[in-house]
Amino acid sequence: MTRIVIRAALILAAVALAGTAEAKGCLKGAAMGGIAGHMAGHGVIGAAAGCAIGRHEANKKDKAARQGDQGSSAR
Repeated sequence: MTRIVIRAALILAAVALAGTAEAKGCLKGAAMGGIAGHMAGHGVIGAAAGCAIGRHEANKKDKAARQGDQGSSAR
């Protein structure tokens, strides 16, 4: 039980320190990765990987949106 509390505290601290600008995509990814990792016995690793993947996907989405905005304004 104490392991779960310690892990949760570490994850919350990491999310709090990341800031709102850096958290885009991370929270949802961390939640999904944590659940999947928990089922495999590696919740913290799953949460970290989920956060990284979520950030990557959010960045790709933002980049595509920026390129779409630039293309429509050039016409």
